[in-house]
Amino acid sequence: MRPARSAARLTAAAALALGLTACTINVGGGSPETPAPEETTAAEETAPVEDAEEVDDEAAGDAGASGELPDWANPVTDPGEQISTFTVGDVRVDVYQVGVTQASKDGLFVDPENNAPIIAEGDDIVFVNYVITNEGAPIDLGSSLVSIDERYDDWPYMQGMDTIVDDALYEAQGVHADAMHDQAYREPTVYPFATGQSYSYATNFRYQPGSPITFDAVITPVDAEGELLHDERMEGEGTGTIS
Repeated sequence: MRPARSAARLTAAAALALGLTACTINVGGGSPETPAPEETTAAEETAPVEDAEEVDDEAAGDAGASGELPDWANPVTDPGEQISTFTVGDVRVDVYQVGVTQASKDGLFVDPENNAPIIAEGDDIVFVNYVITNEGAPIDLGSSLVSIDERYDDWPYMQGMDTIVDDALYEAQGVHADAMHDQAYREPTVYPFATGQSYSYATNFRYQPGSPITFDAVITPVDAEGELLHDERMEGEGTGTIS
């Protein structure tokens, strides 16, 4: 906004100079009634410039408050129905149930009692999408970003819920498997997350309609060298129900 405001000031200065010149000429020409209107006109021309500067200041404030995408993130997606929202410190997490489809292959985890896959090819799986927004001060995240673990309240296994890794399934649902784009990696692994910025990513797991589910989230900020600041660790929890 500095160039626009400078131009406004130059315009005001030029207008004032012209007004003063006109006053001088009129006085020299022996017309005493002319100077007063010219002075009033100069004042009136100066006032709109002050208003323009105020508008510029307001516009700058609005621009600073608007959300943006971090330079390391894929575009934000938010399809589906919102089923939960919660905070981790000043970071808000909105959870959306996106859709149900069938697993394209077996999952990685098996039931220890029968050695059968917890998710078998053809089983129904549900996609949820996380939209994560920084509503507080800027924060530097590590490669885990905001780490979220989802688990049905009646999940019977020690390990977390299994997921199917298949890019085509994510594309079909209109979501990203990873919050970061493929050029995001850097050294040190510091990922700035500014005020008002958002990113999103999705995951999938076995579909259990009508099941309550809990989302546990953790943020461990990093320093300028990418070292975890464990003393500043933040935790949050949200709940919802898979429909």
